[in-house]
Formats: sequence, C-alpha cells, structure tokens
Amino acid sequence: MDGKKKKKNIKIIREFGIIVAILLIAIIFTLIDPLYVTPYNIISIIEQSTINGLMGIGITFAILAAGIDLSIGSTFAIIIVCVGKLLVSGINPILAIIIGIGLGFAVGIGNGLLICKMNIQPFVATLGTMSLYRGIAYILTGGWPVLNIPKNFRSMVDGDILYNIPVSIFILLLFAFLTHILLKYTRFGIYIYALGGNEEATRLSGVSVDRVKILAYGIVGIGAALAGIVMLARLGTGEPSAGQGYELNAIAAAAIGGASLAGGKGSIIGTFLGAILLSALKVGLIVVGVDTFWQYIATGIIIILAVYIEYVQSKLYSKSLTVRYQE
Repeated sequence: MDGKKKKKNIKIIREFGIIVAILLIAIIFTLIDPLYVTPYNIISIIEQSTINGLMGIGITFAILAAGIDLSIGSTFAIIIVCVGKLLVSGINPILAIIIGIGLGFAVGIGNGLLICKMNIQPFVATLGTMSLYRGIAYILTGGWPVLNIPKNFRSMVDGDILYNIPVSIFILLLFAFLTHILLKYTRFGIYIYALGGNEEATRLSGVSVDRVKILAYGIVGIGAALAGIVMLARLGTGEPSAGQGYELNAIAAAAIGGASLAGGKGSIIGTFLGAILLSALKVGLIVVGVDTFWQYIATGIIIILAVYIEYVQSKLYSKSLTVRYQE
C-alpha cells in the first residue's frame, strides 16, 4: 500500500510541478509584456491548446499501453477531408460529426489490429499507416482542399459561447473529463495501466490484452477525429496536408504531463496540463515577438527536460522501494 501511495504522490507532485511551470511562464512573459495576462489572451492560450490537447489525450492511451501512434496526424487529415466532403454535400452537421468520430475510432482500431493480430511493432505499424492514411487523404481530394465549409457547422464547433469562450474549449474539457473517468474509475483503465506495466503478467491474469490494446488505439483515433473536426471548423477548409508533425506535439503534451514512453505511467490531467504549457509557451513567445524558429528550440528543450525528470523520478522511486525492502 505504501508503494501505491508513494506512486500516487509522485504523480501529484509532477502535475503540481507543471502548474508551477505554467505560472512561471505566465509571470515571466507578463513582466516582459503585461498583455500576456489579459482575459482575451488567457482564453487564446487555452484555445490554442485544444488541438494538441485532444490529440495528446488520445495518444496517452497508446503510450500507457506501452505503444505509440505515429499516424495520428494522418488520421487527423483523413477526418478533416472526409467530414469536409460530407458537409459540402449537404449532410446534417451533427451527423457529419458523429460519422467523423466513428471513422476516427475505426482508423484507430485498424492500427490496433495491425499491432495485435499481425504482431507488428507499434512504431513500425503506425509509421506505415502514417504514410498510408496520408495518401488516402490526398486521393480523396485529388490534392485539393475541401472548400466552402458551412457556417452553421463552424459556429457549432468553434463559435463563441459564455463570455466569448470558444466551443472548442468545452469539447477539450469534456473529452478530458470522460477519458479521465474512463482511466481512473473503470476496469478498462486498470487494464490499460497493468498492460503498460507488465503485458505478460496482465495476460496471465486472464485479461484479453489484445482487446484492451485495440480499444486503446481506437480512443487515439477518437482524439484525432475530435481535433480534426475542431480544426476544420476553425479554418473553414479541409486540407489533406493538415496535421503533418502534429504527432510530435501530441507526444510532447503527454510526455510533459508525465506519461512514460515505456508504458504504465501517465494521466489525462497531466497531458491536459502539458498541452496548456506548450500553448502558454508558444503564445508567450509570439506576444514578445520571438522568431518562430526559436519556438521549436524551446519546445524541444521542454520535452527533453520532461523526459529526464520522469527518468529521475523513476530512479528515485525504484531506489526508495529497494531501501524499504532491505529494511
């Protein structure tokens, strides 16, 4: 029990540390430019985090299961062009959204089947589908963007409500809430963590490892679908080239939030905060007029630090367990 409590405390400390980092970023940029903490800019920071947040929360499930999904950006593109074409054809926006989410889930399930049923390593399998799905997005559109997205869809998904807060923020919060409940309070969530911690032991305990893993990738697809739907509403065009490199931002949000790439460690709250931190840094650098190229450097440094902190915490935790055992 002490070990579990200690592990929980480490997770809380990590999440608290991200909040402190966000506050420090806010203080630093506010001292440089007071406009950084205006209500409009704070809403803008959260809004800018919706895409990375939705995709990051989705990919957290694959990472927790000791996997990865490099195709999430290409899944994002497929959803954008497919939902865009449905909307332009005159289909009801709500039905188009439901179909888009279902399609994202199906694409994610496809990745899970490749990994589980064909025994292909997650990195290799999703590297292949990254190219495959991107090609499908281009074929569906002939390389041209989908234009004339209906205004009613755009206002429904990314319009402003409640003190000019975009709907997309509420979509992110709802997805974060539901997935947090799924991971923390359901048997599926317990199995995900167990699978990432020790797959063989989980299998021997009678858990259908393949089913859990396949469903985990399905949730990755849902995260990509929601992000694609939000981006489609925000831009008003469906670009088949959309989402290139977004998988790195999604992985970064999860890693900053404390998700271990070895599996079994991480949380939805941590990933959500990681996406906010990335957005706070990006918006801050823009506000103070720093060149875009430096944003990549800053993001890279944060990712490296986050992964190293996770490594140090794991070492300290293992050391504490060894000392307790010896006593």
